[in-house]
Amino acid sequence: MRRRDADVRELMDDPACDPVRLDRTYARFGIVNAVVAAPRRTYRRRIAPRLRTGGVRLLDIGTGGGDFPRAVVRWARRAAHPLDILAIDPDPRAYGWAMRGPHQHGLRIRQMTAEAVLDAGERFDVVHSNHVLHHLADDEVVELLRVSERLLRPGGVAVHRDIARSGLAFAAFALATLPFQPWLLRGTFIRPDGLTSIRRSRTARELSSLVPDGWEVRRGWPWRVEAVRAR
Repeated sequence: MRRRDADVRELMDDPACDPVRLDRTYARFGIVNAVVAAPRRTYRRRIAPRLRTGGVRLLDIGTGGGDFPRAVVRWARRAAHPLDILAIDPDPRAYGWAMRGPHQHGLRIRQMTAEAVLDAGERFDVVHSNHVLHHLADDEVVELLRVSERLLRPGGVAVHRDIARSGLAFAAFALATLPFQPWLLRGTFIRPDGLTSIRRSRTARELSSLVPDGWEVRRGWPWRVEAVRAR
C-alpha cells in the first residue's frame, strides 16, 4: 500500500465482463455507497444550503448506476427552489442501467463526457464526482479538474470525492464485506473491485501533488479524500 498500483484493473471495467454480474453490481451501488461514501453528508454540505436560497444546477460526473443523483432528488423533494441535475457517464453500460430507473423530475441522464458538457455551454452550481479519480491517470485527473473549474457558475463549487489509499482501508473493507459476500454481495463485482479500487487510489499527499492552483485537498472519514474548488 505504500505505492499506488495504477496497473491493476477493476473487473467491471472489462467491456467483456459478465453483464448479469455487472447489473447486480449497479443494483447494489446505492447500498454500498451509502455506507462507504456518505452521500447524504455531501448533500447536506454542498447542495442543501444552496437550495434554501435559490435553484441549484448539479453535474454528477461518472454517475455509474445513478444512485447519487437519484438520492439527491429524493432528499430535495421539499426544497423551496428547483433542482436541475445532469448525470453523465461515458460508459454505455452504466448509461443503459441508469436509464432503466424510474423517471424523476429534474434529473437528466446522458452518455457523455465532462468535456462534451463544457462544449455544450452548460454551467453548474455544483460539479461532483464520487470514486472517479482512482480510475484516471495523473494527467487525466488534472484535465478533469481543469474542466470542472470551467463548468462552474460564479460562486459554484466542484468536489471530487474518492478513497484514500491505506493498508487499514484495505483491511477494513476486506473484513467488513466478507460476511455479506455470500448474500448481499453475491454475484457482484463489489468486493473484489472495491479492494482493487483501494490499491488504485491516491493518498491525500499524492492527490495534493496533482491538483491545479486554487484547488484544496481535504481528508475525510473514514479513509476518504476530496479535491475541492470554490469559484
